[in-house]
Amino acid sequence: MNKLKFLLTAALLSMALMTASAQEDIVKTGLNFGPLPAVGYSSDLGWHYGALTDIYWYGDGSKYPEYVWKANVEASWYSKGNAVYHAFFDSKYLLNGVRLSADISYFGNKTDNFYGFNGASSLYVPELDKIVNGQGLYLMRRDIFRTILMLQGRFGESKWGWAGGVTYWNVRTGHAVNKGLTPANDLSLYDLYVAHDIIPAAEAAGGQHLEFKAGVVFDTRDHENNPSRGTNIEAYIYGSPDFISKHDNSYLKLAVHLKEFVPIGNRIVFGAHLAFQGQLAGRTPYYMLSTIQTINLKQIRPEGLGSTCTVRGTVYNRLQGNGYVWSNLEFRWTFAKFHWINQNWALVTNPFFDMGMVVQPYRPEQMKTLLNDNNVVAIVDDKPLTAGQLYTQKSESLHMSAGIGLHVLMNQNFNINFEFGKCFDINDGKGLGINVGLNYIF
Repeated sequence: MNKLKFLLTAALLSMALMTASAQEDIVKTGLNFGPLPAVGYSSDLGWHYGALTDIYWYGDGSKYPEYVWKANVEASWYSKGNAVYHAFFDSKYLLNGVRLSADISYFGNKTDNFYGFNGASSLYVPELDKIVNGQGLYLMRRDIFRTILMLQGRFGESKWGWAGGVTYWNVRTGHAVNKGLTPANDLSLYDLYVAHDIIPAAEAAGGQHLEFKAGVVFDTRDHENNPSRGTNIEAYIYGSPDFISKHDNSYLKLAVHLKEFVPIGNRIVFGAHLAFQGQLAGRTPYYMLSTIQTINLKQIRPEGLGSTCTVRGTVYNRLQGNGYVWSNLEFRWTFAKFHWINQNWALVTNPFFDMGMVVQPYRPEQMKTLLNDNNVVAIVDDKPLTAGQLYTQKSESLHMSAGIGLHVLMNQNFNINFEFGKCFDINDGKGLGINVGLNYIF
């Protein structure tokens, strides 16, 4: 954990212990800022530095703790060579009866993680999850430009509503770029998959897609960003006709999210999230498999399965396939509430249990071609590792993790999180997964 955020958390905790916790919230009005240096750490991406801010407009305060509109801006970099440039806007009140959300982002990922397809079928070797002798077996390049426009509305006065939108994707993929890599030694899993046609040659360098989304929403939560009770259901289809890249990658998918929040006394909330995302028709390009679809962005880059957004504690994007099912279960205990610098603060801890698996594999027949490749791809503990050994032939099963987090909330909307997770199987990651970021994952 970085020193700056540790000191901030310690200061807030001290204030909480010195301040009565039963105070009523200060009703916020006008502009409110949540500026932060983007200084953090992720066990997948490395040290994080830059700047970000959440900007809220509460108007006359009559809608508090809801905001009239929110904007988020970030420019930051990671020590493993990745960059984030992001701008987001959200308002339920700018258009009469219609919620508008818009996003424009660029993610420069010179050393993105790639662990293969279909979960347990792909071997994970912790000793090779770094640059070893100039080789990054699990590294590739994946640069993403994304713009999103989402509209949402209600069906009359009911709790049911509709949602629809469009996203433009421009994804560029290839071999990883890092000064520690030696071209003569650097054979990656990505290279092997291209050579064996597991990743089709036509899409090996990425592509562009215009993706459309439409569905229904049911929502009885008392507050979207920090609910203490209620149900939220999202069900929508999304897909892309491949008229831009023309790689024969038109696809149609279904996503369903069920979220339930149950109060236990005055300070504890049990939260449960069950989700399915799978293919209905067509063929999804490999570089879109890890995109986790959502109507309202909780994380800047929702990807998985694995790590920050889905199965916390596993390595980033550990599980990739055509379809997933996963769940997140946690208890959120608000152990302190207080006022400081004229803001409402709360400290929350959330022990959690996550699980997920691939339920629709991606190109399983092509994966089997690795079995005939006896070429040595790396040396582990003085023993040769062949390309064929990277395909385990194991059937997919549940991948599980557990951990705990600390969340520092300002005005129930701005949420700094520190989460620590540990997976149950060494084939999903070794050691403690650490993430410092923003917001709950659901």
